[in-house]
Amino acid sequence: MEYCTDILKTLLAELIERCMEGKSHPKLLLRRTESVAEKMLSAWFTFLLYKFLHECAGEPLFMLYQAIKHQVDKGPVDYITHEARYSLSEEKLIRQQVEYRQMTVFVSMSPQTIYMSGLDPHGDNMDIPVRVLDCDTITQVKDKSLDTIYRAVSFSSRPKHSDLDLEWRTGTSGRLILYDEDSTTKTEGDWKRINTLNHYRVPDGALLTLIPKQSSMYNISTMSDKSDRHLYHKYETLNISKMSGGQSPPLSRATSPLNHDYDSASKLFTRINKFSESKFLQDPKKNREKSIKMWHLVRHDSDSQKDSERSNKLVSEIYLTRLLATKGTMQKFVDDLFETIFSTAHRGSALPLAIKYLFDFLDDQALQHGITDSEVVHTWKSNSLPLRFWVNLIKNPNFVFDLGKANIVDSCLSVVAQTFMDACSTSDHQLGKDSPSSKLLYAKDIPIYKDWVTRYYQDIKCMPVISDQDMNAMLAEESRLHSNEFNLNSALHELYTYAVKYNEQLILTLEEDEFSCKQRLAYKLEQVHNIMQGDSQ
Repeated sequence: MEYCTDILKTLLAELIERCMEGKSHPKLLLRRTESVAEKMLSAWFTFLLYKFLHECAGEPLFMLYQAIKHQVDKGPVDYITHEARYSLSEEKLIRQQVEYRQMTVFVSMSPQTIYMSGLDPHGDNMDIPVRVLDCDTITQVKDKSLDTIYRAVSFSSRPKHSDLDLEWRTGTSGRLILYDEDSTTKTEGDWKRINTLNHYRVPDGALLTLIPKQSSMYNISTMSDKSDRHLYHKYETLNISKMSGGQSPPLSRATSPLNHDYDSASKLFTRINKFSESKFLQDPKKNREKSIKMWHLVRHDSDSQKDSERSNKLVSEIYLTRLLATKGTMQKFVDDLFETIFSTAHRGSALPLAIKYLFDFLDDQALQHGITDSEVVHTWKSNSLPLRFWVNLIKNPNFVFDLGKANIVDSCLSVVAQTFMDACSTSDHQLGKDSPSSKLLYAKDIPIYKDWVTRYYQDIKCMPVISDQDMNAMLAEESRLHSNEFNLNSALHELYTYAVKYNEQLILTLEEDEFSCKQRLAYKLEQVHNIMQGDSQ
């Protein structure tokens, strides 16, 4: 890392030099990620701020994500448009009146599901209370059930909703598998509405079971490979012959009777294989046959109508109160994250040396080039750290945590990220009737956040200068701690690929540079090419 840091400083100094000599405004420095210096800076911070993220900033970031997800799930979310009743994004706000009822269902995992996933989160097959809405689609219920049952399990290790079916136990023997789309799906003209719990008349307190998807060939082949044959797939699908007639199976009888006859597995496999190709298990989002349009909660007759609706400022003002209510619920979590990021000493965690070191470097560069405008240096610092590193993590917490990020949550996080960017800006935002709702939402907060940023930069500037010796010691320790986490050969190959792409420019530069000539670097690069070409032949 010492060598990497030295190269980074050299490249940044050259980039600043070109910026000052060129026609571009100094504030545009580090705004993009086109040069090697800018790309290296992103990687440099990512590597050196990992400990700070792990021990300090990671918690408020995760809590913000969870708060947004929890608040969004409290109200209806359209499965098709991803609009929600509770949202920070005006573009993803349900504007129609949607009737809904909160429910608690009790969900269990079938023995087959537990066996196939290799995860038994509760040690026994118990009914777990799950909060849902009667307007939730079947897939949404599966997602909420998996979130509740596997809340202590990383997202990538959980069963996928696409591999599971949701079965409603309607009595001692009655069972019905629920689908987003089946023969009972309601169609009006060229519109088809996705099934919900209310569509099936599932009551509050209903008993549901997550079972292996009945049409999944993976499930059957996986189970057949297991040594515990008694755990073979115990459930048949819905009565195919009945469903092929277009009739919905009655709730008064068992639609998935226990299959005690292991010898019937081959018949079951054949029936499931045919059923998997039926229209009942198609992804509703992909159903475009005969121009059929799927809808869930909100039906937009045309894109032009939706666009005109969005541009209606009167409508925006009416729903701003709902956005503000959602924003108020999230306020504490946004404040906690911003405060953690813009504090030099937060909850006993010291400022990472890398931040102080780079900010001092930028201050020195400004002095060397005679830059007296404080806003220019402020912008350099904002472009180098908050807007390059932190904004990316706020918008994409899945880069840090093993979690699933729904579209509506992504939209809300984008509003928070935009507020973060506004807080780092030196320009005053004049609010008017055409201002986006995100700026109106945080109009009173942004000046406060701007003060936090200014004080943060000033506090760092007043801190004692870090000596090169202390910095190199820290860099050496970081390199040692992570020495076994990277593939050296892979990294060298990536560098070689880059060297091949720009071979002529590299050779010319090495031959002109005095130090390179003394070290015969151009000749050594040619030797590397010869070796690599020899290996490939």
